Amino acid sequence: MASAAAEFTLIGLCDGELDSKRHRSSYLTNKVGGQPDWLPGISQPPPRCGRCGAALAHVVQVYCPRDASPYHRNLHLFACSGAECGGSSDSWRVLRSQCLEVEATPCRPDPAREAPLSATDWCDAADDWGVEEDWRGARMEESQAQAEAAARQTDISSQLQDLSLGAPQEDVPILRPFFISVVEESDLGGGEDDLHHAQQLLREYERREGVAVAQLDDKVGGGGGEEKYEKTEARHGDAVFSRFMKRISLCPQQILRYCHGGKPLFISKPPANMAQVVSACSSCGGPRSFELQLMPALVSLLQRTDADGEAELEFGTVLVYTCTKSCWAAGSQSAVEEFCFVQADPDQQLFK
Repeated sequence: MASAAAEFTLIGLCDGELDSKRHRSSYLTNKVGGQPDWLPGISQPPPRCGRCGAALAHVVQVYCPRDASPYHRNLHLFACSGAECGGSSDSWRVLRSQCLEVEATPCRPDPAREAPLSATDWCDAADDWGVEEDWRGARMEESQAQAEAAARQTDISSQLQDLSLGAPQEDVPILRPFFISVVEESDLGGGEDDLHHAQQLLREYERREGVAVAQLDDKVGGGGGEEKYEKTEARHGDAVFSRFMKRISLCPQQILRYCHGGKPLFISKPPANMAQVVSACSSCGGPRSFELQLMPALVSLLQRTDADGEAELEFGTVLVYTCTKSCWAAGSQSAVEEFCFVQADPDQQLFK
């Protein structure tokens, strides 16, 4: 991926339901919900809520290897659906796992099954999308082959886990699974229809809040417009939220933003000591940097497979910070816990 200074941002979009009868997911699959697909060799019990102790639901799985790294790399986000725990950072957990590529031997895909979507778009080589199509085709075929091999390994692991000698199984919430597809944020404003639609959304927001979003963006971003627009404020007084709305207006349906080493898009004013709020790596003690965040459009997708279709979680955005060095001990069988910071939707506060 491009350097942090370049602010190269990838956008995750819902790309259809992951039907287990037609698709086979693996650790190479970017997805919402379902069961986590752990890397080979990783043995991880269901994480628990830091507030109520309940088993957490798997929310998002992202395959995101680092450039020039010999490791496969995954991030798994989990959250508690308890009514008293929603919106609390303590009720979320993010786990990072890695595996040497040589430990996950690919095999040829089975043509009788539909191959899963390419999952390499989150990796640090994602800014090479402009190179020759034959290279991209070869990379996709390689990814599909690895995904099929990983899926077979997952099947075996699942069968072994089922042989639990009759031990009672805990009721772990399972959310409906969906594929995540990836686009570059810079590609979102290419068409006149998209621009017109975005402008409509902005005007509607400005009328509702009684504020000029572009003016507030100058004020928040330090663009030199502070004095000119000093008296212009949103009705709820949240200029950061206005900037958030403007940034996502070209693609309101985005469910995830990925910008490793970049700047997060806050939905409300963060703590003044945010640098101190983000704790050091729990494994090596080194610093953490921003990697990805979940977006409001994801909320409507988070429905239990055994429920009546209502959303299980409420949040504004969930920001994930990971070890800058992506440290990993050779032979480790346990995932490394990283840092989550949850911000509520400011509009939800208006009804409390």
